Amino acid sequence: MSIFKAYDIRGTYPDQIDERIARRIGAAMVQFLKAKRLVVGRDMRTMAPSVQDAVIDGMLEQGCDVVDIGLASTPAVYYAIGKIPCDGGLAVTASHNPKQYIGFKLCRQEARPMSGDTGIKDIEKLVQGPELPRAQRSGKRDQVHVTNDFVDRIVSFAKGIAPMKICVDYANGMGAHEAPAIFAKIPGLQVIPLYDTLDGTFPNHEANPLKESNLDDLRAAVRKHKAALGLSFDGDADRCAFVDEDGRTVHADLITVILARGFLQRHPGKGIIYDLRSSKVVPEEIVRLGGRPVRERVGHSFMKETMRKQDCIGGGELSGHFYFAENYYTDCGVLAAVMVLNQLSAERKTLKQAADALRKYHGTGEINFKVADKDALMQAVQQRYRDARIDFLDGVTVTYPDWWVNVRPSNTEPFLRMCLEADTRALMEQKRGELFAILGHPADH
Repeated sequence: MSIFKAYDIRGTYPDQIDERIARRIGAAMVQFLKAKRLVVGRDMRTMAPSVQDAVIDGMLEQGCDVVDIGLASTPAVYYAIGKIPCDGGLAVTASHNPKQYIGFKLCRQEARPMSGDTGIKDIEKLVQGPELPRAQRSGKRDQVHVTNDFVDRIVSFAKGIAPMKICVDYANGMGAHEAPAIFAKIPGLQVIPLYDTLDGTFPNHEANPLKESNLDDLRAAVRKHKAALGLSFDGDADRCAFVDEDGRTVHADLITVILARGFLQRHPGKGIIYDLRSSKVVPEEIVRLGGRPVRERVGHSFMKETMRKQDCIGGGELSGHFYFAENYYTDCGVLAAVMVLNQLSAERKTLKQAADALRKYHGTGEINFKVADKDALMQAVQQRYRDARIDFLDGVTVTYPDWWVNVRPSNTEPFLRMCLEADTRALMEQKRGELFAILGHPADH
């Protein structure tokens, strides 16, 4: 499996990515972007400092100046790329992956993400080709601290948050580097932290809040401390998961609706982006709020590009990425948390009350199937439901008035992923059984 993915570069250290490969990636990025100045930050993984040094060396050898912001969450790197005059930059991170992984999230100017279609595959070719000749003059490396500016920027979005107690699971990841200072500046907000020490070995649990078992400690803390809600960040803090006062997960599509209320109060009529796995309550509520629902395929690079093209003010993905045009069109876990606290405070509702009002339909969540021939099975689904409305924005989506299903191939693994939703539980269970008969036994059941 190539380290050059659809949305980033990622692999295990040192067998797939080491300092030599990192240096070549840095050099290739300069060549591809014809960059004169790039911003680089890194997460808390054990190998991140030496990998960051190597990627910067590759950039400097090509004559490119580097703004080294040091230890920083991915949203703080995006913020720096958006704010500092530069040609782009990257975060040295492997996001939510286990401790043996390292990688790079790449951006061009204005924090526009680079994907497989917009640069990563070109960089792969340069990395695999002959060694790039050094520039006559090496670039200059400047150390710049952006943490305080980033903290102030996010705090500026906090509006009228009511006094409350919340639990926050940092999972020993990059959220612990900046979010405590942000929360400390919000009057009346009492935070009970879990695992708030930076530790690239993730001694407590994986920094992946999509895996429900990783939220168990947070649920227990919320119930024990009678907190209003719980937050959980992933490893590089570009995602945030939410649990209510009962410890129940509030999935990201419902959080997108809660955020949309605030977005559309401030910016009436604007577009709200959501990914095609989201509950149909999302577009219904956006329309009811006077906004314009914009449906997009899964992946942060697609979401951000479409946001700019379709004049979207914000939105979210089922994976826990939430997007903000007001913050350089980037995703940011702690900003999502602040905006949700704003909205709940304005509505004088608990997270449970806000979420329960949106739980109108019955969904399976995303289910994985390990399959040999992805295309054949997607065609079988299309054939089985050929009288439906069918589209191919991302895999195949089958839509009937009272239920829908999306089946799409994973970009990185030998999986098909299925999301199904119906108007009633009985219909959901019936259709889920039909799909299992086509796709086989789920990999994660």
